[in-house]
Amino acid sequence: MSAQSMFDPQTSDQHSTEQPLKSFEVMLISGMSGAGRTHAADCLEDMGWYVVDNLPPKLLVPMVDLMTSSGSSIHRLAAVIDVRSRSYFDDLNAVLGHLDDLGVSCRIIFLEASDEVLIKRYESVRRPHPLQGSGRLIDGVHRERELMDGLKDRADIVIDTSCLTIHQLSTKLYESLLGEGPTTVAVHIFSFGFKYGLPIDADFVADVRFLPNPYWVPELRELNGRDQPVRDYVLSSQGSQEFLDAYTKAIMAAVRGYAQEDKHFVNIAIGCTGGQHRSVAMSEELARRLRSNGMEVSVSARELPHKNKL
Repeated sequence: MSAQSMFDPQTSDQHSTEQPLKSFEVMLISGMSGAGRTHAADCLEDMGWYVVDNLPPKLLVPMVDLMTSSGSSIHRLAAVIDVRSRSYFDDLNAVLGHLDDLGVSCRIIFLEASDEVLIKRYESVRRPHPLQGSGRLIDGVHRERELMDGLKDRADIVIDTSCLTIHQLSTKLYESLLGEGPTTVAVHIFSFGFKYGLPIDADFVADVRFLPNPYWVPELRELNGRDQPVRDYVLSSQGSQEFLDAYTKAIMAAVRGYAQEDKHFVNIAIGCTGGQHRSVAMSEELARRLRSNGMEVSVSARELPHKNKL
């Protein structure tokens, strides 16, 4: 049955649970106002979650229904739910119970901070607390903390951001959801030809024009670096393995540092003359080596659509 019909007790016994609901994931982002919920939502969006901010709890089940009954390719929903939804927040426990009945995987991230830090953050942006009303800022913080106690107890991940920068918060979220170190960094490697111009979006640029050019081998000229004969020619060339050994080691060291500095997307460009042979083969081999170290790596070849020219 759909999530919406499951939410309606009158129809809850009329159908069997649809399989898509079993593979659907829901992540609730909640916690104290000023503790970093917006930044946490941005992090999950970067990880590929579909994020909805300030969602009234009762709309969570229809959102799941929409995404599981329309053939959508989206299987992960992150919703920021907090006291900004006012009286609607009281519906959250009932909604979580219905999601449990549906068999939907639902986890909760709860962000916390001390009263002193929350007050300082609110004063810096010159905004009132959503529960402050006509009272003092600290009154709103205390009301919110009372309302949030139960949700904090059932949270899967609790992060105190009192002493964290936004980059340190990102690192903690990535580590909590994806693992530690290089596994939190997505690497894209692309080959290119210097004759078509340097890429403007690369974090690293490597020049492999020091290797012999397969273009000058007649039987290899019309092939490219994804073809096995070209790969064998390039990777057996003098200096290719030494370069890959050293470059892989350098990339791994940099990626470990990036993971700690809240940089989770890295572009590596590898160039040769025309971007058809050497750079393509070396890109594929570098990707293979990085994957063997547990990294998530994608590969593309910028120049393969071009006609193979010197």
